[in-house]
Amino acid sequence: MRKLKLTKDTIDNILESLLKRSPSQYTEYESTVSDIVNTVRLEGDSAVFAYTKKFDGADINASNIVVTKEEIEEAYSLVPTELIEVIRKALVNIEKYHAKQKQNSWFTSEEGIILGQKVTPLDKVGVYVPGGKAVYPSSVLMNVMPAKVAGVPNIYMTTPCDKDGKVNPSTLVAANEAGVDVIYKCGGAQAIAALAFGTESIAKVDKIVGPGNIFVALAKKAVFGYVSIDSIAGPSEILVLADETANPTYVAADLLSQAEHDELASAILVTTSAELAEKVESEIERFVKILSRKDIISKSLDNFGYLLIAENKKDAIDCVNAIASEHLEIVTANPFEDMTYVKNAGAIFLGQYSSEPLGDYFAGPNHVLPTNGTARFFSALSVDDFIKKSSIISYSKEALEAVYPDIVKFANNEQLTAHANSIKVRFEDI
Repeated sequence: MRKLKLTKDTIDNILESLLKRSPSQYTEYESTVSDIVNTVRLEGDSAVFAYTKKFDGADINASNIVVTKEEIEEAYSLVPTELIEVIRKALVNIEKYHAKQKQNSWFTSEEGIILGQKVTPLDKVGVYVPGGKAVYPSSVLMNVMPAKVAGVPNIYMTTPCDKDGKVNPSTLVAANEAGVDVIYKCGGAQAIAALAFGTESIAKVDKIVGPGNIFVALAKKAVFGYVSIDSIAGPSEILVLADETANPTYVAADLLSQAEHDELASAILVTTSAELAEKVESEIERFVKILSRKDIISKSLDNFGYLLIAENKKDAIDCVNAIASEHLEIVTANPFEDMTYVKNAGAIFLGQYSSEPLGDYFAGPNHVLPTNGTARFFSALSVDDFIKKSSIISYSKEALEAVYPDIVKFANNEQLTAHANSIKVRFEDI
């Protein structure tokens, strides 16, 4: 983990380094993903089953690709009751938070003019859930619940199975608790293509959400336009903004909570206190020795870990906004005040007891967040991602007559005479 004085050049170099982790940089995989996507589009089920056998070693076919009620019941018997209760508690928090985001249709009426906006949930949504190196039932909850709150009537989930055709029990329990309608035993780029185009066994959806490996990310990029997607997510990242009041043990632990995701994860401390940076560095070294994923953590910190020492708080906050991290913790004497100067961050955690994993699992706000600096223009996954909005326009004859000359002038100025004509015919003999 590099300890550096914060300068403009430092920030520029870090940004350049972090952007190398973007899925858009892995062009060597694009042709492979394109072949998979096109083959599934043309051949449907047969291609999905062949790729699943090739990549996952599982014999999946039309008769067993859908998870059965019996398999879900078996999953409940395999998952500890305590975990099921935690999943249910988290669901309550997630649903309660997202319910506040729900929008309603609205209309205004004035002198023969009715304007409005009709809010309609998407009809079919596909949720991708990873099932390889790690299992993420929390991602099931975070991707499904906003769709449920939005009113999406059909939610389909795809997730890889093992060689015996089994899906991780905790993933199945989370999906059932969240209200997924159909679960497919299918992963990778082939699953994304199947959801985008539909096959004999897999439903075609309107939008695909959920995280995955580089092949999943590039497949989502390839099908965008045929369907909507949430984002092309990059590796996880955390930035902690701290001053001399921060607890170095807490800060170190929080940085490592993201570094353990994978070798490309980023963990950055920005502080005005050189003494804090020293203590955090020492605590990190202590923790790495005892944590189970220390090899992954070490590679992550070596490649994308930074302890940045700023001369003043303004420089520190400027750095925060430039990096636009997925997760931002503010552990300062006045975190709520400092938050007001932050423009770019996926999720903001305030105070020493608001550790990032609280947001990953339990608090309620969504943990599907913009990465690789896209927090400059993207937001967390929300109910808004599962609705569409239609404009409503209704004018009476009198209301249109009052403004029709203005519309005609606009249309003629753009040399769109048919536009002008469609207005004039209502009031002039043509």
